[in-house]
Amino acid sequence: MFKNFKILDEKDKRLRLISKEVTFPLSKEEKRTIKDVMEYLRYSQIEKYAKKYNLRAGWGMSAIQIGIQKRWFVIVEEQEDGSFKNYFFANPKIISNSEEEIYVEQGEGCLSVNREVPGIVLRYARVTVEAYDMDGNKFTMRLREDLAVCVQHEIDHLNGILFIDKIDKKNPYKNADKYRPI
Repeated sequence: MFKNFKILDEKDKRLRLISKEVTFPLSKEEKRTIKDVMEYLRYSQIEKYAKKYNLRAGWGMSAIQIGIQKRWFVIVEEQEDGSFKNYFFANPKIISNSEEEIYVEQGEGCLSVNREVPGIVLRYARVTVEAYDMDGNKFTMRLREDLAVCVQHEIDHLNGILFIDKIDKKNPYKNADKYRPI
């Protein structure tokens, strides 16, 4: 059964909270919520379901966006063959990053920011993240480009930061010519 979440809006003060560390083992309820979030994100990227359930397309969602103040997030990435790859990160930390910074040319979006926000958000082109899977096993993952941007966006959520905070209000495209768009 598909669960349609109430996603917190940017005006909700809970989005500014710093999320608390995840403790293991996860409860059955927590695992169910994580799987429901994965399904929600997958459905949001499939046009017929997005229309049917009135969903905005999204790749990632952090726990705080659904009112859970825990340091976890999910990313669901559509593959070239139309299948989806699910990622779960608990207590993530960026342990290294590239010097190169990039930005999303069309602009970043967020399921909690229900409006277009012009401007660039600089992100590292490559990051190495250390985190835990749903069973509490530590892993390290090297990410590039789109996935690296998505992980940085979601980690910001865990720290009470929205992408709109990173856009220069006076000059939203400041130094865009100095960085590589993706």
